[in-house]
Amino acid sequence: MMSKFYNNAIIGNKNIVASYTKQGELQRLCFPEIDGRQFIDYFHVGVKVNDSNIIYLHQDINNKYSQRYIQDTNILTTNIENVYFNFEIEQTDCVLIDKDILLKKYVISNMNKIDLDFKFIINSKILSNNLENFGSKIIDNGIIQYNHNYALSIFSNKELYGHKLNDVQTTINTGIINDKDYIGMSNEIAISYDLGLIHENEKKELYICVCIEKNNNIEWQKNQYSSLNVNFEIEKVKKYWNDYVLKHKRIKLKNAKDEFYNKVSEIYNRTILLFPLLINYKTGGIAAALEVDENREKCGSYSYCWPRDSIFITKAFDLLEMEEETELFYNNFCQNTQNEDGMWEQRFFTDGILAPCWGYQIDETASVIFGIYNHYTHTKDIKFLENNLKTCEKATKFLIKYVENLLKIEEEDFVKKELQERYKKRFEIYKQPSYDLWEMNEGVHLYSISSIIASFDSMNKIYESLEEKDDTSRLKKEKRNSMIIKLNKYIALLKEYIKNNFIDSELKILKRNLKDSNMDISVIGSVYPFNIFDSNEKVIKNTVDKINMTLRTYTGGYLRFQNDNYMGGNNPWIITTLWMALYYIQIGNLNLAEECFKFVVNTASDYGFLSEQVNNEDKNFKWVIGLGWSHAMFIIVLEELIKAKNKK
Repeated sequence: MMSKFYNNAIIGNKNIVASYTKQGELQRLCFPEIDGRQFIDYFHVGVKVNDSNIIYLHQDINNKYSQRYIQDTNILTTNIENVYFNFEIEQTDCVLIDKDILLKKYVISNMNKIDLDFKFIINSKILSNNLENFGSKIIDNGIIQYNHNYALSIFSNKELYGHKLNDVQTTINTGIINDKDYIGMSNEIAISYDLGLIHENEKKELYICVCIEKNNNIEWQKNQYSSLNVNFEIEKVKKYWNDYVLKHKRIKLKNAKDEFYNKVSEIYNRTILLFPLLINYKTGGIAAALEVDENREKCGSYSYCWPRDSIFITKAFDLLEMEEETELFYNNFCQNTQNEDGMWEQRFFTDGILAPCWGYQIDETASVIFGIYNHYTHTKDIKFLENNLKTCEKATKFLIKYVENLLKIEEEDFVKKELQERYKKRFEIYKQPSYDLWEMNEGVHLYSISSIIASFDSMNKIYESLEEKDDTSRLKKEKRNSMIIKLNKYIALLKEYIKNNFIDSELKILKRNLKDSNMDISVIGSVYPFNIFDSNEKVIKNTVDKINMTLRTYTGGYLRFQNDNYMGGNNPWIITTLWMALYYIQIGNLNLAEECFKFVVNTASDYGFLSEQVNNEDKNFKWVIGLGWSHAMFIIVLEELIKAKNKK
């Protein structure tokens, strides 16, 4: 598979997610979920005009491009103007809501003073390997590319003119597509459609449907699909997404002609449109982003579900009135991915299967308890707490064991005995070092300890909320009271541990871990969201001064930590910059908060997507585009900014 490091535009439905380049090239096609199988190695579309060679729509020296989303939708339009032959093509891409079809509509306009003869050509190569070979077969008006499990079909409203199933690259550049075989064993094919003459100032339409299904019968439902009313289907998709944005646009932004506020609104709406594409609606898993690096050339891959990231995303869900999606994540995904000993591993596929990991992070487990209680404070739904009580209790027992090992506490109580009895084989895991928030350093970290304290506090509050129920038995009350006492004791011990180990005695600033003195933005996690320190404490103010001296770039964004070398380093992150905005909101410095917020808004992509990082040289996106955590932090900061301004 070729390297495809940037998804400039993303569309989809609940089963299909597709991404595009700025030139309108289909780059990724994922099914049956965002981190499911990727089908496309490449999907090249071109035209043969008169006697020319193939003119690729996505790449030709004579092509000019413009691209946009139809407002408040996941429908993408790309305009291609060819200045040599003087024709224009408007390409519209959308995924149908109730059918697993990627619909591609082309409107071809002849702006020349002579007639132009058009052949429309598709060159599709499917991702495959030696263990799952693909075949191909001609069908009415198109072709099926299939293996044992899946079938991908490409068909049109036009009759098929030519096809080639083997040795495609030998003739593809000539634009002449001809083959005697109706069925073949190659994973690469080419097909063509004859559009005939297009006269001066005349337009012709062509639509292409790309359909994916399980390969139960490779002749499936082609007649039903070939009779699609394309314009009706596009309008249906448009209405669906318009209604979706309207339903979840809880924060009412002021109408303004100001370019900045227009950009804020664009990011806000794009966030609403992006979030449902990240969700596995069968399990509740939330992907961090659409994949950018399948071959792990630059990172450990991206399209996985990290429980830790997801607590920020579910917070944003709640602010967007997506409570059902939040509860699907906790009620289903978290319960089904929790280990028997109560912990959550580093990351998962969105279907709940364990993903490749390189260690464990204690904050992943602590964050889930914190997130569950945080959602309860939003809904006040006691049944939600009841449904997740056992999940939280198992996680708490795991965290208790970690803390007892860390603090060298020896207590013979029912919790320890139960753990020793049930988890003998995995008992030593509590003694393993945990990775930090950024998954780069092993050891004991301030962010991790803060997350544990916040989870213990959340567990206590969960018990207090459930205590109000009359049907709680006396035995349960006694056990809960005993646990509350233990948790309060450990909270106090952990706070003392932080005081003794994570505060530089000379500089009076926070330390990120027990190993080094590098400043790290994650220490602000002890203020937000975990509320271990008050934002106005002297040690926090000193720490922020140090952060501004070491991590703030001249462009106004913030690095993750000193000596960060990931992706070349020296580039601000969206998450870190918005984290600082949250701190400034807490201390009432809205001017500095807005500076951070404006940096993020002004570095968003043309379509309102937020990236992982920002190039510090040109302030353009860097690395992952459409990162769920970045968009979540944007929603959280926007909400807090509006609340702070209203109070003022």
